[in-house]
Amino acid sequence: MDIGLLLEYGWVLLVLIGLEGVLAADNALVMAIMVKHLDPEKRKKALFYGLGGAFVFRIGSLFIISFLVDIWQVQAIGAIYLLFLSLNHIVKKYFLSGRKKEKNEKKKASEGSGFWMTVLKVELADIAFAVDSILAAVALALTLPNTDLPNVGSMDGAQFGVVLAGGIIGLIIMRFAANYFVKLLHRKPGLETAAFMIVGWVGVKLAVYTLAHPSLGILAETFPKEPAWKITFWVVLVAIAIGGWFLSSERDENDREDENEDTLEEENKEANEYS
Repeated sequence: MDIGLLLEYGWVLLVLIGLEGVLAADNALVMAIMVKHLDPEKRKKALFYGLGGAFVFRIGSLFIISFLVDIWQVQAIGAIYLLFLSLNHIVKKYFLSGRKKEKNEKKKASEGSGFWMTVLKVELADIAFAVDSILAAVALALTLPNTDLPNVGSMDGAQFGVVLAGGIIGLIIMRFAANYFVKLLHRKPGLETAAFMIVGWVGVKLAVYTLAHPSLGILAETFPKEPAWKITFWVVLVAIAIGGWFLSSERDENDREDENEDTLEEENKEANEYS
């Protein structure tokens, strides 16, 4: 690879790491709540076994997606799912008020569960989270330039490597760095919305890639890789990220008075126990 190609791949990997980190924060918090009722030793084992099984699923599903990714119907489903995920989060956060109720229901659902049932719940939760991150990663990687590396399924070897690295880093973040991102989201709550807006924008990118598929031909096949579209995509993505950071009001102790402070402290404690 030349320097320009390495920089382009490295940039996409950095974006994936940042996106994985923000999305993993809420996911880690949910899983911390799931294992909360177990004693400390079993709690660690439940997370270890649960995330271990989820890791196997991520690798397996990534190989499957690499063979199916060139099918336009699969691309279309992925684009629709990412757009739905983004819109669903925004609607729930800003137009519905049942979010805290949902968290309480998840907490209640985990109480009384046995060890292996808790492991299963952790695995299922991470599988659900993995679908989001894998689809977003694949959508970002598909329009990267091809390299001389051998293909993995229908994907260029380097594209597959970026998605694989992003998935592994996502699990590492969920296990070890979740506490930092949880604190960051409490301090800059707008980052979570920005992350889901980026997921939606990535869904738009995958939709463009789908419409340019040779079997559809609605857009020119070369359009997704044209400089004008690539520049537009990255400018909008960076603008969303910067907007999420600077437009998100910083929370201090006084700002938290409007929230249930006890609940917030408990979530932070659970995140600490998780990591």
